[in-house]
Amino acid sequence: METGNQFLGTERVSKLMRQYAIPCIISLLVGALYNIVDQIFIANASYLGSYGNAANTVVFPLTVVALAIAVMLGDGCCAFVSMALGRNEVDKAKQSVGNAVVLSVVSSLVLTAVYLIFANTIIAMFGGTVNEETFRHSQEYFFYITLGIPFYMFGQAMNPIIRADGNPKFAMISTLAGAAINIILDPIFIFVFKWGMMGAAVATVIGQVATAFLAVWYLLHMKIIKPASGDYALRGTVCGRMLTLGITSFLSQISLVAAMAAINNMLRKYGALDAVFGQEQYAQIPMAVVGIVMKFFQIVISIVVGMAAGCIPIVGYNMGAEKKLRVRELFTKLLIAEALVGAVALVMAEGFPRQLIAIFGAANESGYYTDFAIKAFRTYLCMMVLACVNKACFIFLQAVGKALTSTLLSMFREVVFGVGFALLLPVFFGLDGVLYSMPVSDILTFIISAIIIVKTYRELNAEGVQKV
Repeated sequence: METGNQFLGTERVSKLMRQYAIPCIISLLVGALYNIVDQIFIANASYLGSYGNAANTVVFPLTVVALAIAVMLGDGCCAFVSMALGRNEVDKAKQSVGNAVVLSVVSSLVLTAVYLIFANTIIAMFGGTVNEETFRHSQEYFFYITLGIPFYMFGQAMNPIIRADGNPKFAMISTLAGAAINIILDPIFIFVFKWGMMGAAVATVIGQVATAFLAVWYLLHMKIIKPASGDYALRGTVCGRMLTLGITSFLSQISLVAAMAAINNMLRKYGALDAVFGQEQYAQIPMAVVGIVMKFFQIVISIVVGMAAGCIPIVGYNMGAEKKLRVRELFTKLLIAEALVGAVALVMAEGFPRQLIAIFGAANESGYYTDFAIKAFRTYLCMMVLACVNKACFIFLQAVGKALTSTLLSMFREVVFGVGFALLLPVFFGLDGVLYSMPVSDILTFIISAIIIVKTYRELNAEGVQKV
């Protein structure tokens, strides 16, 4: 039987990759822009500077927790809906959307309550007590960002559901609209009104509210799946299946939070033992700088993940059609493309760290800030090529049906290596040990990835001559 997406099995692989990856990359980059834009404007406000930057670094992992729950619900529902529509079970697809909406609203309200009640404890857990000024800025930023969590989570959860309803363009526009509002309001609130950390947070929340309202509008005007009032009643089987399908997305995000918590706390602990950063007025610098380096890394990884995730429908279709040589060709092209992205990022990090730091307001800071930032960029990101190939490998394995292998590899990278080395290496190398944790983790993960890549190539070639 011919299907509407049979071109996935016949069209040129490189053309399909461009067609599917570019919208995915744009959506992820726009999502990443929220926090990065805040950090750029905060860093360039002389009255906030590295204290504000450090506070942004403290709060960032806490927004990732909200994102992890939202993508678990959204991606899980998206997969459930796609399979249900494939089996012509429209009623189940409607129930899935209704249940995802209810779960996202309930979970976001619970998370907001937890954050508001335990704010100071949570901020301290993520390294916010590095000095008094950073703690004060963290409290202010965290409070207002927390008020926006219900809107943020709803918008993020609905994004994949809108794509599943056959409208990736609207999904992208709704995210773009929120990010554009944030970019416009940030300089007004920070530089004109002098609202400081509150201004940065409020600009972000207004953007998130806009995205959430567009998602609500779309929910009421869905094309294929139009949930009725009865579809919003929670059903155990639907919720269970949906959460199972979304658990990989959750784990990939939440494991990053564990790594960031370990890194922030080691920066606080070993920074206090450093001759320079042990001084009160410089104590926030390591955290502010590593936050900036991680933002640059986040931009690169958004491109890498977008390229790989965009290829999932192509891989899935061709695996189903047993066109394994096409899958192998795509895997080869994907690995080459990811390595090239990593190589460009590596050249930027190693060759132009001073220019990258300048974007984040280094002109307002001491020489210690600039020196540490140059070292951080060059050390922390020296294995960017391997980091990009590793990430592509995780997602590709998921696409060919090896979800368990993919999840285990991802957890090894972020938790076993990422957290483990962030805690272990500073014992021997002090503050520099935190910077070494990233390249060491990527080298060891790549050794495992390379073995799995070779094995996957053999499997994709196992049938010899086949339909191409």
